[in-house]
Amino acid sequence: MVAKPPVDDEAVERIVDIDVSEEMETSYLEYAYSVIYSRALPDARDGLKPVQRRILYTMDQMRIRPDVSHVKCSRVVGQVMGLYHPHGDSAIYDALVRLAQPWAMRLPTVDGHGNFGSLDSGPAAMRYTECRMAPAAVAMTADIESDTVDFRPNYDGKESEPTVLPSAFPNLLVNGSTGIAVGMATNMPPHNLVEVIQALKHLIWHPDADTDELMRYVPGPDFPEGGKIIGLDGIRDAYTTGRGSFRVRASARIEQVHARRKGIVVTELPYMVGPERIIEQVKSLVGAKKLTGIADIKDLTDLANGTRLVIEVKNGINPDALLEELYRLTKLEDSFSVNNVALVEGQPTTLGLKQLLEVYLEHRLQVIRRRSAFLLGKAKDRLHLVEGLLIAIVDIDDVIAIIRSSDDSAHARARLMDAFELTEVQANYILDMQLRRLTKFSTIELEAERDKLWLTINDLQGILDSDERLREVTAHELDEVARTHGTPRRTILLASAGNQVTGAKAAKANGVSLEIADDPCWVMLSSTGLLARTDNDEPLPTSGPRATHDVIVSAVRTTARGDFCVLTNRGRLVRGQAIDVPSVPVTAAAPNLQGGSPAAELLPLEAGERILGLGTLGDGTFGWALGTRSGVVKRVNPEIIGKDAWDVIRLDDGDEVVGAVELAHDLVEFVFITSDAQLLHFPAASVRPQGRSGGGMTGIKLSPGARVVFFGAMPVADSSVVTVAGSSAALPGTDSGSVKVTPLAEYPGKGRATGGVRCQRFLKGEDGLLLAWAGPDPAIAAAAAGTPIDLPAPDPRRDMSGVAVAQPIAAVGSRYHA
Repeated sequence: MVAKPPVDDEAVERIVDIDVSEEMETSYLEYAYSVIYSRALPDARDGLKPVQRRILYTMDQMRIRPDVSHVKCSRVVGQVMGLYHPHGDSAIYDALVRLAQPWAMRLPTVDGHGNFGSLDSGPAAMRYTECRMAPAAVAMTADIESDTVDFRPNYDGKESEPTVLPSAFPNLLVNGSTGIAVGMATNMPPHNLVEVIQALKHLIWHPDADTDELMRYVPGPDFPEGGKIIGLDGIRDAYTTGRGSFRVRASARIEQVHARRKGIVVTELPYMVGPERIIEQVKSLVGAKKLTGIADIKDLTDLANGTRLVIEVKNGINPDALLEELYRLTKLEDSFSVNNVALVEGQPTTLGLKQLLEVYLEHRLQVIRRRSAFLLGKAKDRLHLVEGLLIAIVDIDDVIAIIRSSDDSAHARARLMDAFELTEVQANYILDMQLRRLTKFSTIELEAERDKLWLTINDLQGILDSDERLREVTAHELDEVARTHGTPRRTILLASAGNQVTGAKAAKANGVSLEIADDPCWVMLSSTGLLARTDNDEPLPTSGPRATHDVIVSAVRTTARGDFCVLTNRGRLVRGQAIDVPSVPVTAAAPNLQGGSPAAELLPLEAGERILGLGTLGDGTFGWALGTRSGVVKRVNPEIIGKDAWDVIRLDDGDEVVGAVELAHDLVEFVFITSDAQLLHFPAASVRPQGRSGGGMTGIKLSPGARVVFFGAMPVADSSVVTVAGSSAALPGTDSGSVKVTPLAEYPGKGRATGGVRCQRFLKGEDGLLLAWAGPDPAIAAAAAGTPIDLPAPDPRRDMSGVAVAQPIAAVGSRYHA
């Protein structure tokens, strides 16, 4: 048997009595200290937490600069973890990803390649993504090898790491920071680089500047995703005391998202709020019946166009009031609480704007001072060597002879020092040099280098000796950073939300309803077939342009929730609802018809069917007057049928309606204009009204091969006739033709079913009318694209030729009077 060793009672029974509360307090304080100083809070000088600083320093040491290709993130993470940050790869990768996300950083310091996530989703694994230093990171680590900052041993004492980076720009203010420590937290918004640097330059020369002066340069935060900051009082509190809060609102506008609906298009979201979060909130509120009026919500965000969240609004809902409800109930408006806590000389400190700028400025002055001292020492050392070489070159033959006759290098060094009064450093440098450098050409180079070194030494010494010179260099370098990395402001600052509705209760109190009121309005038809609705029933402009971009060929007054009707070339009356027609703004000059929608997308029109005129469905009208291509005229009794469309005339095969007018009375003249330039007008009262199944009666007697190109109803007084003659053999839209404008009163009236009188004499090459129109003065014309065309001055001679115009006329209209 093997004998057991003797038992040491003291080794087994080593129990220490301690106070549990005291041990817990000590351990907790050590843990809290570690979290505060080694993890959660940034340094006020470079604005970086330890892990972020180690990432940038490691990438700089690995030479993963912007001018080289990306490397795997796992390689960087592994190097950081192995050398400086032994706390797990997930924490390092999370920090690296944030440094590369443009929506989190106002000036990213890591250039990421691959899936680095989004506001609503996380990044891919580090083995799939790649990274390299962004240009801003180079500015953060510039001159780190010039003894600009202190270094300390890493966790195992085998390497050294910087305690702070040189930081050529104020990273803490520019990119902000967020972190939760033990018993304290920090939440700092990002700012615009150019604005912060302007404030720093002001502080350089005006150290006594107060917060109000600095806020002239830094009026507020500038978030990467833009948005709007509402209310500036909270910003002033944050800049004064280091604590404050303000509201951040998404940037949204009302657009016509498709033919029938308006929508709220969100292009910028509050800081760190993603579109998927908004969509989830909206769907939840709609499901809970807390939010009404939303038809659909789509996320059309992409890399090319940026954020685009489209919220379709139901017809009859006021989109502006709905937007205010969304601001109130969702994260489209969010609150940002500022808590400027950072480490200053190792102590957590709450800092205002001036203190943040002062801490960084002091750090930057120290960096430039230490860099200048380092470069000055290097320059003096080099000058010492150059002066020794110049001494040796004067007697180069003696130098070579001394070296060849010496027993060893030590003997040669001693003899050179005695012969030429050189220092040991100079003698060693001469012995180490190649003979080919000791030439006459090298002498010229050395003298030039010596002169340059003298200038450099004087300049660096001037920086160290003069505080004003030091500040000039600092300001110049800050200017260079602003020029290189600065971008325009993205976030809009608003003192208040203005007079907008701020919720359902406020909307009700101000008389603004979520639903669109049934207010009077105008529905308009443009020459390019667009339908639009005004927001009110103000009289349409009677002077200036008829409408921006287009010509209004028909307009009818109705209400926002009322019905209107259109009559088409197929002889059909089609019912429409004004609420389905997009509304457009009406200025003092003209309505903007570009916001309208094609009629075919709003009404159930058949293929090839087009609208000729707009009308009401009320009982106070004299019905419709129609004229067909074959010369038939018909007055239709007003009749409302309970369906969306019905026929109002029986057309023969090959015939179609060319003009339709709703009659307010019958004290007007019916006007026919034919393709062979014949014009006939006669009283409307001479045409007997018929029911909708009637086929009408002869309106004008046509010559063989002729057809009707225009039919309308108007008073003879203050009306004009516009005719455009050209060649029927030309392709449509290619022949400008000749245009003639003549007062309608110049044409004598004749009876119904007669041939009329000639309204334009054809020039050589013209064989018919391409277009004709008659209506109230003054007439305006438009091209096929809707652009206006100037018409010639009216000619009282009814049987004359026209004048040429610059481009083909596609439509003619008049200015409406209420």
